[in-house]
Amino acid sequence: MQPRRNSTLIYGLLAGVWLLIIAWQLAEHHRVRENARVALVNRAKDISTTLGIVLRSQRRFGGVVSKERLEASLTELVRLEKAELSGIALLNAAGEMVASAGTGIDFQARGIAGTTEHWDEQTATLLNPVDLGTNLTSDIEGTNPPIILSRQDITNRFATNRMSMPPPGESTGSRPMNEINPAPIFENATNRMRPRDGSDRPRFGRPRWMSEEEYQTLREKQGVHSFVIVMSTQTLRAADDQDLWLRSIIAVLATISVVGVGLAWRNVGRSSELQIRLIRASELNSHLREMNLAAAGLAHETRNPLNIIRGMAQMLSKQTDAPAEIRERSRAIVVETDKVTAQLNEFINYSRPREVRRSPIALESLVNEVVRTLGYDIEEKKVHVETQGGPLTIEADEQLLRQVLFNLVLNAIQAVGENGRIQIATQKLSASEAAVEVRDDGPGVPPERRQEIFKPYFTTNQKGTGLGLAVVQQIVLAHGWEIVCLPNEPRGAIFRITHLKLTV
Repeated sequence: MQPRRNSTLIYGLLAGVWLLIIAWQLAEHHRVRENARVALVNRAKDISTTLGIVLRSQRRFGGVVSKERLEASLTELVRLEKAELSGIALLNAAGEMVASAGTGIDFQARGIAGTTEHWDEQTATLLNPVDLGTNLTSDIEGTNPPIILSRQDITNRFATNRMSMPPPGESTGSRPMNEINPAPIFENATNRMRPRDGSDRPRFGRPRWMSEEEYQTLREKQGVHSFVIVMSTQTLRAADDQDLWLRSIIAVLATISVVGVGLAWRNVGRSSELQIRLIRASELNSHLREMNLAAAGLAHETRNPLNIIRGMAQMLSKQTDAPAEIRERSRAIVVETDKVTAQLNEFINYSRPREVRRSPIALESLVNEVVRTLGYDIEEKKVHVETQGGPLTIEADEQLLRQVLFNLVLNAIQAVGENGRIQIATQKLSASEAAVEVRDDGPGVPPERRQEIFKPYFTTNQKGTGLGLAVVQQIVLAHGWEIVCLPNEPRGAIFRITHLKLTV
């Protein structure tokens, strides 16, 4: 009972360790993924700083930015950061795009209105991914946000409101007003709007050439209120997949280790149980061996008084002056004494240790000798015995092999009826092995009893002791051979001995 409790405790501990490792790997994978997301957001903040520099460098006329030049700069920024940056969009107060570059951004369709981050499988969309107070955010969210206008729109508005005459130092000649290059105008206007403190950053108030009403209208429609950066999640997914593979391998190795330790513990437990059983079996075997020796000694000592009883009974049966009844009973005593003596001899023979002394034996000659020994039983029952096979020489203990063949042939004689047939066949199976078969046409052996007939004291013959075939199997196993009982067609049984070793 105690080993089972220990096994349950060990298995529970292993399961707990496995669950702990799996939970640890899941937590570590989640941490790595979150770190990758944070790294992507930080990279977006770095790109936002670059976007602020680009936006400030494009300002003209106190906050008016050329859309063409700005989008060209943003496109170049997307091209330089194409591994991570997919697109940029600048939005007005209503959330409409006033300028963009890279992958098209459908702000409403992405479902991030009112949020600062939106993650999907391929991209991460970030709204104003910078802290409040930075240059870019303060510029955009100031009281005078930059206004994005196309070059043609700037030229037309400037010409309509402020450029009825060309600036000092420039003559338009006969050119139409819409062909005037606004670049020098931008530069002059920018220089005029430098702050008085001498800093490089221009003030972004309403341009002098734009009315207040028009400026407020443009601020609502074209003023930059916020911006969106679309980041590619390819690097995040690559890091996530790589870490997932690593964690999966660790989990698989941990599972294999836990299962291996569990199997090892089970094998240790089984080995311990087997060792205990072996010890008990060894003790029982020693006890049985002692009992066997004692029984064999008792049987041996019992034969002496039986021989005395048999001799006295024979003397009485031969006295002519003794009554006929006394002589008849004396002969009965002799018969019964012979039966007991035969059983004792079988028991002593079975309990005797088998020490095999191998020597070359002519198998055909030994078979013929056994047949001659049983000649009286064969003639008494009118059995026809036939031997088959050529001359073969094998390695075996001659005395033990003679006993095996004697028991098998005698068993066949007892099984067949009068005028029965018995065949003793020897055959060469290979260059190094031979086989012997004893066949009869008796009633045969049922399939369910073909293994039991080799057990001690199992017999179907009323005159048998049940030890003949047990002795046969004992001798066969001592030689390293095999014996089986097979059906003989159309009736009868076959006892086949295989793996007999041929001599060179």
